[in-house]
Amino acid sequence: MKTTKEQRKEQAVKLLEQLDIYKPYINGFKQSDKVCFYENFGGFWVDQEPEIEKKMQEIEKEYNCTVYAITHEFTEFGELYDFLLVTSDKSEWETLVEKAQGNEYYTFAYCWNKDDDCCSEFGTLIVKSFGGGIKRIG
Repeated sequence: MKTTKEQRKEQAVKLLEQLDIYKPYINGFKQSDKVCFYENFGGFWVDQEPEIEKKMQEIEKEYNCTVYAITHEFTEFGELYDFLLVTSDKSEWETLVEKAQGNEYYTFAYCWNKDDDCCSEFGTLIVKSFGGGIKRIG
Protein backbone atom coordinates (compact mmCIF):
# COMPACT_ATOMS: atom_id res chain seq x y z
CA MET A 1 0.00 0.00 0.00
CA LYS A 2 1.47 3.35 -1.07
CA THR A 3 1.49 6.21 1.40
CA THR A 4 1.46 10.00 1.51
CA LYS A 5 4.28 12.23 2.71
CA GLU A 6 2.27 13.02 5.87
CA GLN A 7 1.78 9.32 6.67
CA ARG A 8 5.52 8.71 6.21
CA LYS A 9 6.28 11.65 8.48
CA GLU A 10 4.01 10.25 11.22
CA GLN A 11 5.79 6.90 10.96
CA ALA A 12 9.19 8.63 11.06
CA VAL A 13 8.24 10.33 14.34
CA LYS A 14 7.36 6.93 15.81
CA LEU A 15 10.75 5.59 14.72
CA LEU A 16 12.58 8.58 16.21
CA GLU A 17 10.78 7.94 19.49
CA GLN A 18 11.60 4.23 19.30
CA LEU A 19 15.29 5.11 18.86
CA ASP A 20 15.03 7.38 21.94
CA ILE A 21 16.18 10.47 20.05
CA TYR A 22 16.61 13.76 21.94
CA LYS A 23 13.10 15.31 22.23
CA PRO A 24 14.03 18.71 20.69
CA TYR A 25 15.21 16.87 17.55
CA ILE A 26 11.92 14.97 17.37
CA ASN A 27 9.99 18.21 17.83
CA GLY A 28 12.06 19.93 15.13
CA PHE A 29 11.18 17.13 12.75
CA LYS A 30 7.48 17.23 13.72
CA GLN A 31 7.10 21.00 13.49
CA SER A 32 9.50 22.02 10.72
CA ASP A 33 10.58 18.84 8.87
CA LYS A 34 14.10 19.37 10.23
CA VAL A 35 16.29 16.29 9.92
CA CYS A 36 19.09 15.65 12.39
CA PHE A 37 22.57 14.68 11.25
CA TYR A 38 24.60 12.60 13.75
CA GLU A 39 28.35 12.45 14.26
CA ASN A 40 29.31 10.00 17.04
CA PHE A 41 25.98 10.40 18.90
CA GLY A 42 26.10 14.22 18.65
CA GLY A 43 23.46 15.80 16.47
CA PHE A 44 22.85 18.98 14.51
CA TRP A 45 20.44 20.03 11.77
CA VAL A 46 21.32 18.80 8.30
CA ASP A 47 20.66 22.26 6.81
CA GLN A 48 24.06 23.19 8.27
CA GLU A 49 25.56 20.81 5.69
CA PRO A 50 24.18 21.94 2.27
CA GLU A 51 25.78 19.08 0.29
CA ILE A 52 24.25 16.43 2.56
CA GLU A 53 20.88 18.19 2.64
CA LYS A 54 20.86 18.26 -1.18
CA LYS A 55 21.69 14.54 -1.34
CA MET A 56 18.87 13.84 1.16
CA GLN A 57 16.39 15.73 -1.02
CA GLU A 58 17.54 13.82 -4.12
CA ILE A 59 17.03 10.48 -2.34
CA GLU A 60 13.57 11.47 -1.11
CA LYS A 61 12.51 12.59 -4.59
CA GLU A 62 13.99 9.65 -6.50
CA TYR A 63 12.72 6.93 -4.15
CA ASN A 64 9.52 8.58 -2.84
CA CYS A 65 10.62 8.17 0.77
CA THR A 66 11.07 10.30 3.90
CA VAL A 67 14.49 10.61 5.54
CA TYR A 68 14.26 11.09 9.31
CA ALA A 69 17.90 10.85 10.46
CA ILE A 70 21.41 10.72 8.99
CA THR A 71 24.61 9.23 10.37
CA HIS A 72 28.16 9.78 9.15
CA GLU A 73 31.29 7.69 9.43
CA PHE A 74 34.63 6.98 7.80
CA THR A 75 35.34 3.34 6.93
CA GLU A 76 38.06 1.38 5.16
CA PHE A 77 35.88 1.45 2.03
CA GLY A 78 34.94 5.13 2.04
CA GLU A 79 33.18 8.04 3.69
CA LEU A 80 29.59 6.97 4.39
CA TYR A 81 26.37 8.87 4.98
CA ASP A 82 23.46 6.69 6.13
CA PHE A 83 20.02 8.12 5.40
CA LEU A 84 17.53 6.38 7.72
CA LEU A 85 14.19 6.49 5.96
CA VAL A 86 10.56 5.54 5.77
CA THR A 87 9.64 3.88 2.48
CA SER A 88 6.45 4.63 0.59
CA ASP A 89 5.27 1.02 0.99
CA LYS A 90 3.45 0.68 4.32
CA SER A 91 3.84 -3.10 4.29
CA GLU A 92 7.59 -2.58 4.87
CA TRP A 93 7.23 -0.34 7.92
CA GLU A 94 7.30 -3.08 10.55
CA THR A 95 10.91 -3.87 9.60
CA LEU A 96 12.33 -0.35 9.21
CA VAL A 97 13.57 -0.33 12.84
CA GLU A 98 13.86 -3.47 14.91
CA LYS A 99 15.35 -3.93 18.35
CA ALA A 100 18.62 -5.87 18.29
CA GLN A 101 19.88 -5.93 21.88
CA GLY A 102 20.17 -3.34 24.64
CA ASN A 103 20.12 0.06 22.97
CA GLU A 104 21.07 -1.29 19.53
CA TYR A 105 18.68 -1.37 16.58
CA TYR A 106 18.56 -2.76 13.05
CA THR A 107 17.56 0.14 10.80
CA PHE A 108 16.77 0.39 7.10
CA ALA A 109 18.75 3.08 5.28
CA TYR A 110 20.21 4.30 2.04
CA CYS A 111 23.97 4.22 2.50
CA TRP A 112 25.74 6.78 0.31
CA ASN A 113 29.43 6.11 -0.23
CA LYS A 114 30.68 9.61 -1.02
CA ASP A 115 34.08 8.30 -2.20
CA ASP A 116 32.63 5.64 -4.51
CA ASP A 117 29.01 6.28 -5.48
CA CYS A 118 28.81 2.91 -7.28
CA CYS A 119 29.03 1.29 -3.83
CA SER A 120 25.97 3.19 -2.54
CA GLU A 121 22.97 1.01 -1.72
CA PHE A 122 19.88 0.35 0.38
CA GLY A 123 20.25 -2.03 3.27
CA THR A 124 20.03 -2.77 6.95
CA LEU A 125 22.58 -1.43 9.38
CA ILE A 126 22.95 -1.41 13.14
CA VAL A 127 22.81 1.81 15.11
CA LYS A 128 23.39 2.34 18.80
CA SER A 129 21.27 4.87 20.67
CA PHE A 130 22.94 6.85 23.45
CA GLY A 131 22.22 10.18 25.13
CA GLY A 132 19.51 11.13 22.64
CA GLY A 133 21.70 10.47 19.58
CA ILE A 134 22.60 7.54 17.36
CA LYS A 135 25.75 6.13 15.78
CA ARG A 136 26.20 3.41 13.19
CA ILE A 137 28.06 0.45 14.67
CA GLY A 138 27.50 -2.19 12.00
